[in-house]
Amino acid sequence: MANKQFVVIGMGRFGEAVAKALYNLNEDVLAIDEDESLVQDISDEVTHAVCMDATDEHALSTLGIRNFDVAIVSIGDNLQASIMITLILKEAGVKYIVAKGSNELHAKVLRKVGADRVVLPEKDMGIRVAHNLVSTNILDFVELSPDYAIIEINAPLEWHNKDILSINVRAKYGVNLIAIKKGDDINVSPVAKDVIKEGDILVIIGSSEDLAKLENTL
Repeated sequence: MANKQFVVIGMGRFGEAVAKALYNLNEDVLAIDEDESLVQDISDEVTHAVCMDATDEHALSTLGIRNFDVAIVSIGDNLQASIMITLILKEAGVKYIVAKGSNELHAKVLRKVGADRVVLPEKDMGIRVAHNLVSTNILDFVELSPDYAIIEINAPLEWHNKDILSINVRAKYGVNLIAIKKGDDINVSPVAKDVIKEGDILVIIGSSEDLAKLENTL
Protein backbone atom coordinates (compact mmCIF):
# COMPACT_ATOMS: atom_id res chain seq x y z
CA MET A 1 0.00 0.00 0.00
CA ALA A 2 1.40 3.40 -1.01
CA ASN A 3 2.23 5.87 1.72
CA LYS A 4 -0.09 8.81 2.20
CA GLN A 5 1.23 12.29 1.58
CA PHE A 6 0.95 14.55 4.63
CA VAL A 7 1.74 18.24 4.92
CA VAL A 8 2.03 19.77 8.38
CA ILE A 9 1.95 23.56 8.51
CA GLY A 10 3.28 25.18 11.69
CA MET A 11 6.11 23.64 13.69
CA GLY A 12 5.01 24.60 17.18
CA ARG A 13 4.85 21.86 19.81
CA PHE A 14 1.66 20.37 18.39
CA GLY A 15 2.72 20.49 14.73
CA GLU A 16 6.18 19.16 15.48
CA ALA A 17 4.76 16.25 17.48
CA VAL A 18 2.28 15.35 14.70
CA ALA A 19 4.93 15.58 11.96
CA LYS A 20 7.42 13.39 13.84
CA ALA A 21 4.76 10.82 14.76
CA LEU A 22 3.57 10.51 11.15
CA TYR A 23 7.13 10.17 9.87
CA ASN A 24 7.86 7.49 12.47
CA LEU A 25 4.82 5.63 11.11
CA ASN A 26 6.65 5.56 7.74
CA GLU A 27 4.42 8.15 6.11
CA ASP A 28 5.68 10.87 3.75
CA VAL A 29 5.66 14.19 5.62
CA LEU A 30 6.29 17.71 4.40
CA ALA A 31 6.83 20.18 7.25
CA ILE A 32 6.31 23.90 6.65
CA ASP A 33 7.06 26.91 8.85
CA GLU A 34 8.17 30.47 8.24
CA ASP A 35 10.72 30.24 11.07
CA GLU A 36 13.93 28.91 9.54
CA SER A 37 15.30 27.64 12.86
CA LEU A 38 12.19 25.49 13.41
CA VAL A 39 12.48 24.11 9.89
CA GLN A 40 16.13 23.21 10.47
CA ASP A 41 15.28 21.52 13.77
CA ILE A 42 12.69 19.24 12.15
CA SER A 43 14.46 18.63 8.82
CA ASP A 44 16.10 15.33 9.82
CA GLU A 45 12.87 13.93 11.27
CA VAL A 46 10.50 14.36 8.32
CA THR A 47 10.64 13.60 4.59
CA HIS A 48 10.97 17.25 3.56
CA ALA A 49 11.01 20.57 5.42
CA VAL A 50 10.41 23.96 3.82
CA CYS A 51 10.74 27.49 5.17
CA MET A 52 7.95 29.62 3.72
CA ASP A 53 4.88 31.72 4.48
CA ALA A 54 1.99 29.28 4.07
CA THR A 55 -0.49 32.13 3.63
CA ASP A 56 1.15 32.73 0.22
CA GLU A 57 -1.18 30.84 -2.11
CA HIS A 58 1.29 30.89 -5.02
CA ALA A 59 4.14 29.56 -2.88
CA LEU A 60 1.96 26.69 -1.65
CA SER A 61 0.92 25.82 -5.20
CA THR A 62 4.57 25.49 -6.26
CA LEU A 63 4.87 22.65 -3.74
CA GLY A 64 2.08 20.73 -5.49
CA ILE A 65 -0.10 21.12 -2.42
CA ARG A 66 -3.18 19.80 -4.25
CA ASN A 67 -1.52 16.36 -4.46
CA PHE A 68 -1.38 15.85 -0.69
CA ASP A 69 -3.83 13.44 0.93
CA VAL A 70 -3.96 15.17 4.31
CA ALA A 71 -3.02 18.64 5.52
CA ILE A 72 -2.62 19.53 9.19
CA VAL A 73 -2.84 23.24 9.96
CA SER A 74 -1.28 23.67 13.40
CA ILE A 75 -1.15 27.44 13.71
CA GLY A 76 -3.72 27.73 16.47
CA ASP A 77 -2.22 30.89 17.99
CA ASN A 78 -2.61 32.93 14.78
CA LEU A 79 -6.33 32.80 14.03
CA GLN A 80 -6.24 34.81 10.81
CA ALA A 81 -3.36 32.79 9.35
CA SER A 82 -4.89 29.41 10.22
CA ILE A 83 -8.23 30.40 8.69
CA MET A 84 -6.59 31.72 5.53
CA ILE A 85 -4.38 28.65 5.11
CA THR A 86 -7.32 26.30 5.64
CA LEU A 87 -9.28 28.14 2.96
CA ILE A 88 -6.34 28.03 0.53
CA LEU A 89 -5.89 24.29 1.09
CA LYS A 90 -9.61 23.65 0.58
CA GLU A 91 -9.70 25.61 -2.66
CA ALA A 92 -6.53 23.84 -3.83
CA GLY A 93 -8.31 20.51 -3.52
CA VAL A 94 -6.51 18.89 -0.58
CA LYS A 95 -8.53 15.77 0.22
CA TYR A 96 -8.65 16.02 4.04
CA ILE A 97 -7.81 18.98 6.26
CA VAL A 98 -7.22 18.86 10.00
CA ALA A 99 -6.87 22.22 11.73
CA LYS A 100 -5.81 23.12 15.26
CA GLY A 101 -8.24 25.51 16.90
CA SER A 102 -7.70 27.75 19.89
CA ASN A 103 -11.34 27.87 21.07
CA GLU A 104 -14.86 26.84 20.03
CA LEU A 105 -15.49 30.00 17.97
CA HIS A 106 -12.22 29.56 16.10
CA ALA A 107 -13.11 25.90 15.52
CA LYS A 108 -16.51 26.89 14.10
CA VAL A 109 -14.92 29.29 11.61
CA LEU A 110 -12.32 26.69 10.57
CA ARG A 111 -15.09 24.20 9.83
CA LYS A 112 -16.98 26.83 7.82
CA VAL A 113 -13.97 27.51 5.57
CA GLY A 114 -13.23 23.86 4.90
CA ALA A 115 -11.59 21.99 7.78
CA ASP A 116 -12.80 18.39 7.85
CA ARG A 117 -11.73 18.03 11.48
CA VAL A 118 -10.79 20.58 14.12
CA VAL A 119 -8.60 19.63 17.06
CA LEU A 120 -8.71 21.59 20.31
CA PRO A 121 -5.64 20.12 22.08
CA GLU A 122 -6.20 21.61 25.53
CA LYS A 123 -9.90 20.73 25.56
CA ASP A 124 -9.32 17.24 24.17
CA MET A 125 -6.59 16.51 26.70
CA GLY A 126 -8.73 17.89 29.51
CA ILE A 127 -11.56 15.53 28.56
CA ARG A 128 -9.17 12.57 28.42
CA VAL A 129 -7.68 13.36 31.82
CA ALA A 130 -11.16 13.72 33.36
CA HIS A 131 -12.26 10.34 32.03
CA ASN A 132 -9.02 8.69 33.19
CA LEU A 133 -9.48 10.11 36.68
CA VAL A 134 -13.13 9.14 36.99
CA SER A 135 -12.67 5.59 35.75
CA THR A 136 -9.42 3.67 36.16
CA ASN A 137 -10.75 1.27 33.52
CA ILE A 138 -10.65 3.96 30.81
CA LEU A 139 -7.24 3.94 29.08
CA ASP A 140 -8.02 6.52 26.43
CA PHE A 141 -10.88 8.74 25.28
CA VAL A 142 -11.17 10.38 21.85
CA GLU A 143 -14.03 12.78 21.18
CA LEU A 144 -15.15 12.47 17.55
CA SER A 145 -17.85 15.12 17.90
CA PRO A 146 -19.91 16.59 20.74
CA ASP A 147 -22.15 13.51 20.48
CA TYR A 148 -19.82 10.60 19.69
CA ALA A 149 -16.53 9.26 20.99
CA ILE A 150 -14.18 6.28 21.05
CA ILE A 151 -12.82 4.79 24.28
CA GLU A 152 -10.20 2.18 25.07
CA ILE A 153 -10.86 0.07 28.15
CA ASN A 154 -9.35 -2.89 29.91
CA ALA A 155 -11.58 -5.90 29.38
CA PRO A 156 -13.94 -5.93 32.40
CA LEU A 157 -13.69 -8.93 34.71
CA GLU A 158 -17.29 -9.95 33.99
CA TRP A 159 -16.48 -10.18 30.26
CA HIS A 160 -13.46 -12.48 30.67
CA ASN A 161 -13.68 -15.80 28.76
CA LYS A 162 -16.96 -14.82 27.10
CA ASP A 163 -17.55 -14.38 23.40
CA ILE A 164 -18.88 -11.15 21.92
CA LEU A 165 -22.24 -12.73 21.11
CA SER A 166 -22.96 -13.65 24.73
CA ILE A 167 -21.82 -10.26 26.04
CA ASN A 168 -24.15 -8.60 23.51
CA VAL A 169 -22.49 -5.20 23.86
CA ARG A 170 -24.65 -3.41 21.29
CA ALA A 171 -28.00 -4.59 22.69
CA LYS A 172 -27.07 -4.07 26.35
CA TYR A 173 -25.12 -0.83 26.13
CA GLY A 174 -25.92 0.67 22.69
CA VAL A 175 -22.23 0.80 21.69
CA ASN A 176 -20.07 -1.04 19.17
CA LEU A 177 -16.90 -3.01 19.86
CA ILE A 178 -14.67 -2.15 16.89
CA ALA A 179 -11.31 -3.67 17.86
CA ILE A 180 -9.61 -5.94 20.39
CA LYS A 181 -5.95 -5.54 21.29
CA LYS A 182 -4.19 -8.66 22.51
CA GLY A 183 -0.64 -7.64 23.29
CA ASP A 184 0.92 -6.52 20.00
CA ASP A 185 -1.91 -8.04 17.94
CA ILE A 186 -4.96 -5.99 17.01
CA ASN A 187 -8.19 -7.55 15.75
CA VAL A 188 -9.91 -4.71 13.87
CA SER A 189 -12.85 -6.82 12.73
CA PRO A 190 -14.01 -8.80 15.78
CA VAL A 191 -16.82 -11.29 15.13
CA ALA A 192 -19.47 -12.77 17.40
CA LYS A 193 -17.47 -15.90 18.24
CA ASP A 194 -14.32 -14.03 19.34
CA VAL A 195 -13.59 -14.59 23.02
CA ILE A 196 -12.46 -11.77 25.31
CA LYS A 197 -9.62 -12.68 27.63
CA GLU A 198 -8.04 -11.12 30.70
CA GLY A 199 -5.54 -8.46 29.60
CA ASP A 200 -7.38 -7.62 26.38
CA ILE A 201 -7.88 -3.95 25.55
CA LEU A 202 -11.20 -3.13 23.92
CA VAL A 203 -11.82 -0.24 21.52
CA ILE A 204 -15.44 0.87 21.67
CA ILE A 205 -17.37 3.54 19.75
CA GLY A 206 -20.73 5.02 20.63
CA SER A 207 -22.68 8.09 21.61
CA SER A 208 -21.28 10.06 24.53
CA GLU A 209 -24.43 9.23 26.50
CA ASP A 210 -24.18 5.47 25.93
CA LEU A 211 -20.45 5.43 26.64
CA ALA A 212 -21.05 7.26 29.91
CA LYS A 213 -23.60 4.61 30.89
CA LEU A 214 -21.07 1.90 30.02
CA GLU A 215 -18.39 3.62 32.11
CA ASN A 216 -20.75 3.85 35.08
CA THR A 217 -21.70 0.18 34.73
CA LEU A 218 -18.09 -0.92 34.61
